[in-house]
Amino acid sequence: MNSGAYASQRIVKFAPLAEAYAKIDGLAAPVQARDVVLDAALGRVLAVDASASGALPQQPIALRDGWAVRSVAVLDAGPYAPALLAAKPPWMEAGGAVPEGMDAILPPEAVVLTKQGAEALANAAPGEGILPAGADAAAGSALRRSGERLRLVDLALLRAAVLETVKIREPRIRLVRASNNIVGEDFLTPFLARLIEASGGAAEIVPALSLEQSFTDDSADAIFAIGGSGAGRNDKSVLTLARVGRVEFHGVALLPGETAAFGIAAKPVLVLPGRFDATLAVFLTIGRRLIARLAGALEDEPKISLKLLRKIASQAGFAEFVALRREDNVATPLSSGASTLAALARADGWTLVPPESEGYPAGAVVEMRLFP
Repeated sequence: MNSGAYASQRIVKFAPLAEAYAKIDGLAAPVQARDVVLDAALGRVLAVDASASGALPQQPIALRDGWAVRSVAVLDAGPYAPALLAAKPPWMEAGGAVPEGMDAILPPEAVVLTKQGAEALANAAPGEGILPAGADAAAGSALRRSGERLRLVDLALLRAAVLETVKIREPRIRLVRASNNIVGEDFLTPFLARLIEASGGAAEIVPALSLEQSFTDDSADAIFAIGGSGAGRNDKSVLTLARVGRVEFHGVALLPGETAAFGIAAKPVLVLPGRFDATLAVFLTIGRRLIARLAGALEDEPKISLKLLRKIASQAGFAEFVALRREDNVATPLSSGASTLAALARADGWTLVPPESEGYPAGAVVEMRLFP
C-alpha cells in the first residue's frame, strides 16, 4: 500500500488474524546468528545445534557409592558363600570414574574387609551401578536443536557437556512511543521492553528518535511503535509508515487490538495500540510471532487444556483475546473484549477464541497460554 492511499489515517478493512500471520511470516527473515557465552543464552533461540564435542561421560562412572569389582569375580557370591577377592576393591563415590577392568559397583554392605583382603557377600551383573562411557550423549549428538529455545535446565546440561558458548539469534527490537496521549507515567514502554526480553529479543529504547527516523534507521531488526494507530487527530503512526515504507495491514480482526498495523520500511514495523489490554493482546498474538520468526524459532508456545467454569461469548468474525484465571483444571474467563487492569492482574493466562466461533459454553475445553 503506498502513501497516496493514506490521505487520512482510517481503517478500511480488518485483516483476519491468519492473513496478518502470513504477512509477518513472509517479511520476517531470521536475523544473523552470533556466538554468546552460556550465561547470556537463557531464553534465546539456537541458530545451530548445540552438540556434544565428545562422548559423555568420557569413561564409565559410578552411579552409587560402593565397591568397584569385576563381576566375574563375584559371580556366585552370597551371604552364605562369600567370594574371596584377591585384593581390597577400590572404594567409589557416586560420580567417580570407575577404574579400568572393573565393571560393577557393589553396595557398601556387600563387601567385608579382612586381614587377607576382602570378601564379597553379593553378586553383581556386568554394568550394575555403572553409567557406561557415552551413555549420556554420543560424540557429536545434538543436545538441543537449532530453532529451539534454551531453558534454564538446558544451560546446566550444556555446561555439563563442557560447552562454553552457543550460537543464537537474538532480534534487536527498537521501541518507540508514537503517541503523547499518556495519562501519568509511561509504563507501557518499559513493560514491552521486558516482554521482548522474555520472548527472546533484545529491546532498545531510543526516545530521542522521531517516528520517521525510527522507521528508516536499519540498525535494529524490527521496530515496535506504541500508540498512534487509531483515527485520532494526533495519530500518525500508520501515515508515517505509509510515507517512508509500505503498510501491509492497518486494522486486524482481533479484540482488543483491532487498530494494530504492520508494514515494512527499513525493517519490519509493528504498530501497537496505546491501551494496555490492546497492547498486551497484540504483542502476545502478533508481536511474539514476529520475534519468533526473526529468531528462527520452530517451537510453538506451550498450552494447557482446561475446562471453562463459565461460558465465553464472542463476536463472530473477530478473534478474541480472553484473560483466564486457572484453578486446578478449571479456567474462569475474566474478560470479554476490553480487559480491565484489575481483571488482567487476576489472570494467569489467556486463550484466543477463533473468528469463526461465537464463543464456548461452560464445560468446554480451551487451550490456555500462560502470561510471561
